[in-house]
Amino acid sequence: MSKLNSESENKLPQNNNRNNSSDDDDKKTPSYGEIAKDWIVSIVIAVALALFIRYFIVELYMVEGPSMQPTLRTAERLVVNKFIYRFKSPQRGDVLVFKYPSDTSRDFIKRVIAIPGDTIEIKDGRVFVNGELQNEPYILERTRGSYPLSTVPNGHIFVMGDNRNNSEDSRFNDVGFVPYELIKGKAIVVFWPFDHFKALP
Repeated sequence: MSKLNSESENKLPQNNNRNNSSDDDDKKTPSYGEIAKDWIVSIVIAVALALFIRYFIVELYMVEGPSMQPTLRTAERLVVNKFIYRFKSPQRGDVLVFKYPSDTSRDFIKRVIAIPGDTIEIKDGRVFVNGELQNEPYILERTRGSYPLSTVPNGHIFVMGDNRNNSEDSRFNDVGFVPYELIKGKAIVVFWPFDHFKALP
């Protein structure tokens, strides 16, 4: 954008010789059209950059509902990394956002429990991955119910909410194993409210 200085860099000599002229006489004040053009170009670049960041790098989300308590609570704001899974696959323990398989206009946030090739089973309220009992300090309370021994298909993940007894997740047919193409990104930071600020694993 053009800038106007409050003082000229070149000063007239202190005499009455009107034949001497300042270099400023050769300078032209930008027209309103030029100033408007500069503003329009700046706004277009800013909007394009913001859209690029939103669709390809990070996006902000607000948590709705209790399914991820105590890790996440209603009305908390998150930063979601949207490009990380272009370079690596989801890992067990990741908290991620994905499109709800039964209605892709809705987004869900859950924790990855099992990845492709893993076996998953829930019995007597305990979660087993590849036959090993999982230590889950992040859950709100012990998981009720059971889930039959199953193998996670290639290109899919098995997810559950940390509030196991109040979560719609891979245990239910409307969610099931979540395909990679429905994953939107990894939640990395809670930034609001400020006193809830924390990084997510």
